[in-house]
Amino acid sequence: MSSLERFMADAVSPWMSAKGPDADIVLSSRIRLARNLHSYPFPIYASSETSLHVYNELKEKVNGKSYSDLGKFDMVTISELNPIEKRALVEKHMISPYLAEDSVHGALLINESESVGIMINEEDHLRIQCLFPGFQLNEALTLANGIDDWLEQKLDYAFDEKRGYLTSCPTNVGTGMRASVMMHLPALVMTQQMNRIAPAINQLGLVVRGIYGEGSEALGNVFQISNQITLGKSEQDIVEDLRGVAMQLIQQERSARKSLLDSLKIRMEDRVWRSYGTLAHSRVIQSKEAATCLSDLRLGIDMGLIEGVSREILNELMILTQPGFLQQYAGKTLSSEERDVLRATLIRKRLKLENKHETSD
Repeated sequence: MSSLERFMADAVSPWMSAKGPDADIVLSSRIRLARNLHSYPFPIYASSETSLHVYNELKEKVNGKSYSDLGKFDMVTISELNPIEKRALVEKHMISPYLAEDSVHGALLINESESVGIMINEEDHLRIQCLFPGFQLNEALTLANGIDDWLEQKLDYAFDEKRGYLTSCPTNVGTGMRASVMMHLPALVMTQQMNRIAPAINQLGLVVRGIYGEGSEALGNVFQISNQITLGKSEQDIVEDLRGVAMQLIQQERSARKSLLDSLKIRMEDRVWRSYGTLAHSRVIQSKEAATCLSDLRLGIDMGLIEGVSREILNELMILTQPGFLQQYAGKTLSSEERDVLRATLIRKRLKLENKHETSD
């Protein structure tokens, strides 16, 4: 195994390698539950001593314990990580930028496959996150509810019979749940339909964001669609609303891809192969250009315009070519220019691995 293959094996979470339903468009499904402990002030009002009590209570009751067949949860203390390790966890969507930089006595409880993470002392005392590959919102909800019940047997949650789960931010009061799907929608962007669809989705109580959530760009035509309303609806209703919109987006994206293939096949082939050429031969590449080319390559794979490259390459390289992972791979802090050079090198090596596997097959 090459050094890149070993790094990929460690860097890419095991759950990401599994194939999920509608994986040509939906990269992942996520359920996140915000919970607080009854006996302590919310983190935003808590003293350092209080936050330490929350940390110690979670460490005592959950660290090293197992739920179902997920394997045991291990605690990662954020203050013990260096800046590059924190950034890599953010890029992997395991922790939020706030937990990485500003929380007091923050921690992450994580299972072996990294499909479940529990942030401690983020905006709320606990943020339970369950991730599934492809379009599996109901599966993620079932698992999140199971873990929530398991934790509730050990912990005393802040809960009001009328308002539901009490949270630091009023927008999370009620179910405390955010359901989201990460979708690759290049054809809707190319046909300029996304400019019309995103505002319409917002009017339904859902929100369209970039790949790293609030305030982030839709790098590589990857969008995160999630619910905004958590009060007055059941968790299942919220998931069904999001499912309905996501299914419409899947149909519209597939229709737009077919239309592009029918009317502009040669131009699409040209675009895909130019992007492949850029990725395969560049010596310097910035993150935005890399994301655009990777999106084109992934679209080309899904449309049958290019063979010999696996669909999962977008998921892998969108993570591996981010600043934190590039510096982890290098084992040192890199300047912006150095990162652009290493990004190009890593992508070329990754594509050569594809060719090697294709040849050996």
